[in-house]
Amino acid sequence: MTTPAADEPVLDAEGHFHATDAPIDISHYGWEDWFTFGVFWLLALDVFYQFFTRYVLQDSAAWTEEIARYLLIGVVFVGASIGVAKNNHIQVDLLYRYMPAPLCRALALLVDVVRIAFLAAMTVFTVQMMQKMGPLQMTIVDLPMNIVYSVVLFGFAAMALRSIWVMKVH
Repeated sequence: MTTPAADEPVLDAEGHFHATDAPIDISHYGWEDWFTFGVFWLLALDVFYQFFTRYVLQDSAAWTEEIARYLLIGVVFVGASIGVAKNNHIQVDLLYRYMPAPLCRALALLVDVVRIAFLAAMTVFTVQMMQKMGPLQMTIVDLPMNIVYSVVLFGFAAMALRSIWVMKVH
């Protein structure tokens, strides 16, 4: 809700409350935001189903715990690309405050290059691990485990691409 201006009355002469909502703008959300939001709601539905079968029906669905774990992995790895896109990674801002500007610029460039190299390496390592895992199946659900690792691969690749984009912005 928007706050009224200092000269705009909130209550009219009859004592009725008047306020208007600010327009909602969702255009700043990227594809990672929406994908992660969808996976998060699948996770919420899965956990609710697990709760319902365990405590209401007294017959727990065994597959829900495993699927919840894998959905949480998806939320974390694809959601991490949101943090990379917003440049919200952990850093020590105190150093940047007291260092000379050219040194800050060089350090920021070094951080960007190291981050890109790390995420690109993790993408390659994930592909190598997927190749070694081959036809391994999930524990309870009869699906290939590489489905989970493909989401991890997707998350690492998205983080690496977003890191390149952030470096170009810098």
